[in-house]
Amino acid sequence: MTTARVGAAGLAGTLALTGLAPLVWGSTYAVTTTFLPPERPMFTALMRVLPAGLLLLAITRKLPRGQWIPRAFVLGGLNIGLFTPLLFVAAYRLPGGVAAVLAAAAPLFAVGFAALALNERLTLRKVSAALIGLIGVGLVVLRATATLDTLGIIAGLLAAISMAAGTVMTKRWGRPEGIRPLAMTGWQLTAGGLMLLPVAALVEGAPPALDGRAIGGYLYLGLIGTAAAYALWFRGIAKANATSVAFLGLLSPLSAAVIGWAALGQALAPLQILGMAIALGGTLLGQTGSAPRATESAKQADIATTRVAA
Repeated sequence: MTTARVGAAGLAGTLALTGLAPLVWGSTYAVTTTFLPPERPMFTALMRVLPAGLLLLAITRKLPRGQWIPRAFVLGGLNIGLFTPLLFVAAYRLPGGVAAVLAAAAPLFAVGFAALALNERLTLRKVSAALIGLIGVGLVVLRATATLDTLGIIAGLLAAISMAAGTVMTKRWGRPEGIRPLAMTGWQLTAGGLMLLPVAALVEGAPPALDGRAIGGYLYLGLIGTAAAYALWFRGIAKANATSVAFLGLLSPLSAAVIGWAALGQALAPLQILGMAIALGGTLLGQTGSAPRATESAKQADIATTRVAA
């Protein structure tokens, strides 16, 4: 097998593994509506990220130093602290799946940010793929009764921009030497959680009483839906192009629709199934020709391997 084929196979495996993260995130709606206290979006967001971040810090025993202290807060703010509450505001003010459509615009923003910050080529294929994915998600989640709210639209767009910028900047800055993705995930979750803590306290007051179902729901969201999922997500960003990973975010609303049909008894109309196919097509089109350029260290490693083999 040639090196190119090995590289392509490795990239495909990385993207497939990374795609598990948005698939898991798609379960958030079902878990929230089934197990968690109602009308507590900020508390739920806080419980998802801060305990998970602190747990990862305890496991990895690595803290950011020097320039990585402000970087951890910037990345944690973009990926977690800003994105999560903005998305919840949009979801609560925009019924009918409009918030999901706005969030699905993240790949379109990521394409532009990557061109500016990472020198990734801005191609017609990538822009078309982002638009196709957006249309597909719209067919899956939009309803004729959907209403529009100015503040909700602004929050939804800002959430998409925050997620796209966080993905691109995570790729641009990479991670310090000797620090693994799990530690970086802990830094960002903790930083984002610390940002959410005063917001949740000011907006919603004291925490609600929790029963066994709620505790189980929060454990699932924290351990599986946040710690494990974000570790996979950030690992994927490190190994693939930022835009390739951003396109995988389109899988989240599709996963939510399938879970709603399978677990909550929600109907799937033929138009929604068509939308899923279109969104998946946009996701795959966004991966075409997306192998990242080899880094200088990777090139040197290849040269060294060749010399040893010779």
